[in-house]
Amino acid sequence: MDVKTAFLNGDLEEEIYMEQPEGCVVPGKEKNCNYSKYEDNTCVVICLYVDDMLIFGTSLEVVCETKKFLGSKFDMKDLREVDVILRIKITRTPNALKLSQEHYVEKILRKFGHFDYKPVSTLYDHPHSQLKKNREHSISQIEYAQIIGNLMYFMNCTRPDITYAIGRLSRYTQSPNQDHWTTVRRVLKYLRGTINYGLCFNGFPSVFEGFSDANWISDSNEMKSISGYVFILGGSAVSWKSAKQTCIT
Repeated sequence: MDVKTAFLNGDLEEEIYMEQPEGCVVPGKEKNCNYSKYEDNTCVVICLYVDDMLIFGTSLEVVCETKKFLGSKFDMKDLREVDVILRIKITRTPNALKLSQEHYVEKILRKFGHFDYKPVSTLYDHPHSQLKKNREHSISQIEYAQIIGNLMYFMNCTRPDITYAIGRLSRYTQSPNQDHWTTVRRVLKYLRGTINYGLCFNGFPSVFEGFSDANWISDSNEMKSISGYVFILGGSAVSWKSAKQTCIT
């Protein structure tokens, strides 16, 4: 569903003179993007992003009722069954649902001139401990930051397999050197070779599972360990992270 001229639909009772500073949240007044309703053993969920929304529920009837109600309040366009939203492609089969971004990965690879490079099957071709802070002049810092930003979007949406690599490379965004660029190009080649990778949910196992680990400062150049976790439901990852710990262990 798409709300037409969504920004013109809000009615404020008071005149706003100053916006609330970032980080100051009044309990119970958070900006929600997920809304749900449970009634008579049925459930409907609305996922909202600006003026676009996904509506799904336990039955087609409750979904249609929700769409009808929203349509009576706002001027909306029904885009029917979703296939792409927020650059995430949704592919359905009789037994599974897949979230992927191959179309957007291809666009980014072509944008930075790496689509025709020879693909590789691994993220690293040398020990990651060689990646250190640059003490000299940075190399193409703006382009490096642009690539890392795009890679972070893939990492957060559908590619947990590149999380650790991007976590390491993002530390050098301010001043990248040749080693950092070599590794970034390796990641782009890896994405080219695994362009069809994504998250596939087949409903099994239905038990919520979680796994975590840490490297216990395996890198002599580090002062803090790196922790990672992944939570799996329905056959694929639903939450994941790899980051430097906030304290020394």
